[in-house]
Order: sequence, then C-alpha cells, then structure tokens
Amino acid sequence: MRFKIRRFDGERSYWQEFDVPVKRGMTVLEALYYIKENLDPTLSFRASCRMGVCGSCAVRINGKPRLACETQVSKLKEPVKIEPLKNFNVIRDLVTDFEGFFKKHEIVKPYLIRKSEGEIRQTPEQLKRYYIYTLCIKCGACMSACPVAKNCLGPMPVVSAYRFNEDSRDEGKEERLKILSDHIWHCHFVAECSEVCPKDLNPAEVIQKLRLEVLKFSMRW
Repeated sequence: MRFKIRRFDGERSYWQEFDVPVKRGMTVLEALYYIKENLDPTLSFRASCRMGVCGSCAVRINGKPRLACETQVSKLKEPVKIEPLKNFNVIRDLVTDFEGFFKKHEIVKPYLIRKSEGEIRQTPEQLKRYYIYTLCIKCGACMSACPVAKNCLGPMPVVSAYRFNEDSRDEGKEERLKILSDHIWHCHFVAECSEVCPKDLNPAEVIQKLRLEVLKFSMRW
C-alpha cells in the first residue's frame, strides 16, 4: 500500500510517499516501523507499548486522530495519509510537543485534595462513578480533534477534573469548578473529541455535565 507521510525537518514541512508490503493484521504502527527499518531511518515518530495503553503513538490517519498501534491498515483507504496531531507544535515529522498539553492538565489540579485525615474507605458503587475516566491515556487525540482547544483547556483536562470531582475521597470539587468556570464555555459541542477517544470516555458528555455543575455552584459563590 502507498503511505503518504507529512514530514518536518525543523524548518520545512513536506509530504513523502512510501510503498509498504502489507500483511494480514498489520497496524499503522507496524507500517511506520517497516518504513523506518527498511526505507528511511530518519523517519521520526513516537511509540511505546503497542497495546493501546500508553497513548504515545497517536497521529492523524487519513485526517482523523487515532492510535497507530490499534489502527488496521486493511481498513484504510489508499493512500494512507499520516500526519502529526493538530493543535500541537511539531518537533520533527510525527513527533509533537506535549509540554503545553500537560501544563493545561495541571491547571485543573488532577489529584486528590483532602483536608481531613485518616483511613478512606470506598464502596464498589463509589468507585464505579469515576473509574472509567481513570482509563484516559493522555494520548492527545481529543485535543487534536477539538476545533477550539487552542483557546481553552480542551477535553482531556476537563475529563480529568470530572474524574476527581466524582471521587468520594476528594474534597476539592468546588475549587475545581471555580477553575473550570473560566474555561468550560468555549466548547461548541462539535463532539469530535468523543468520536476519536480510543477509550470511549465521551468527553463531550462530560463537558455538558460539568457546565451544569458550574452553573449550580456559581449560584452559591
């Protein structure tokens, strides 16, 4: 199959094409490794676990942010276009800079906030309220798909805030809602973030839930 990859050498951006022999079950990540090992050793991309756990290999594949390790080549139209994630500065080829991404994450205080001390017990029902949101792998796919991510926190930090707000052990919900009150209204509800999330966390729904909570709490401030 023909692969068309957007390259960046630090100064200029350009497209380069490669012909890759494809076998049954081959993923886009395997194709990238084939190119690097057999056709062009200068190709740069980020990858680690190859199991959809680390989120490192997220790129745009035929225009949509996806995990390269989970995307089957056989299900794609030719030529397969691979580009770096949108809304991120490109370092080289498919490698993007996540520094700003994690700085946005820090803003929502993504950790347990507690004033009280002692043993903290939690029922299975309480765990179930937030557990799915702990599965976020910080791949950046939702941020890449979001049309307004450059002007606000973006979906990932909002999902992280919701995860801790729903945790029965946390006492920082109101503090986070005050922070979110300055950021939660930029969303146009395009819902592309939910469409591309590899863990099906539905960030668009979370944003709507938090908007309602911010409104309720703002009446008390």
